[in-house]
Amino acid sequence: MANSIYRASILQSYSQLLFQPCLSNKHCVPKKTNLLCFASSQLNPARSEVSFCIGTHLIPHPNKVERGGEDAFFVSNFKGGVIAVADGVSGWAEQNVDPSLFSKEIMANASSLVGNLEVNYDPQILIRKAHAATCSKGSATAIVAMLERNGTMKVASVGDCGLRVIRKGQIIFSTTPQEHYFDCPYQLSSELVGQTYLDAVVSSVELVEGDTIVMGSDGLFDNVFDGEIVSTLAAHSDVVEAVAKLHDQYVMVAKALAKLASNHSLDSRFDSPYTIEARSKGLDVPFWKKILGMKLTGGKLDDITVIVGQVVSSAASPQPT
Repeated sequence: MANSIYRASILQSYSQLLFQPCLSNKHCVPKKTNLLCFASSQLNPARSEVSFCIGTHLIPHPNKVERGGEDAFFVSNFKGGVIAVADGVSGWAEQNVDPSLFSKEIMANASSLVGNLEVNYDPQILIRKAHAATCSKGSATAIVAMLERNGTMKVASVGDCGLRVIRKGQIIFSTTPQEHYFDCPYQLSSELVGQTYLDAVVSSVELVEGDTIVMGSDGLFDNVFDGEIVSTLAAHSDVVEAVAKLHDQYVMVAKALAKLASNHSLDSRFDSPYTIEARSKGLDVPFWKKILGMKLTGGKLDDITVIVGQVVSSAASPQPT
């Protein structure tokens, strides 16, 4: 949750749940665990094709539970799989605008455009067309990842939603947040002063079977360190042996990471990634408290969206039910 609108400044918190492709601004059920496991059709017998097996979980900001928060996300089984998160900017609430409407609509639009020929399975173009089709007032950060059947994952991101790729216990790829200043990330907006698809950071990563992907809103990454993400994945790897269905693992991990972020966000003594960055920007406790050895600590209350998935062989991936 960023705290400023960008007028060159609208961003505050941003978040609301959108799981399966929604074609309207209809609210989806908050604080629910969702999963989608899908396989790609085999077109190239010379190479094993891959796809995502995914679990998701969303925990709204404690003060926004009734509304479901202001994060939005979707998961698609098109080709190797598409995952995306948008984080609505809470600063719009000060202008009596529901911050969740923009994030929900842009994700709904993106979901409906995944297979569009003009999109050409390009996440940056998907962001462009989804943004152009969004009529709600507001703004949001957004990230989209699209997996090719051959293992190439293309990522486009505007703002501070994030993605990590973990291979054999090591993070091999990480997105970098974009911000105008502390707590005011780049954002797609209904206003002309916002960013566009041209401002997106675009990346391409070659994935292999067994790689794990963790995508989330800043509610995850502001409260959980990368090392904690890796250790949480490792702690649940043994549980997989006892889980009957492969996709249940990723639901459990997504839920565990979201719960960890939530716990940290409520802990005033936790030295979180958010407060560490704040101190690095010169935001800290008053000088007299520093003399007493005190410093700014605590997690950041926010909506928390987590998408966790593993790259699996399409031949071995169970079909969705």
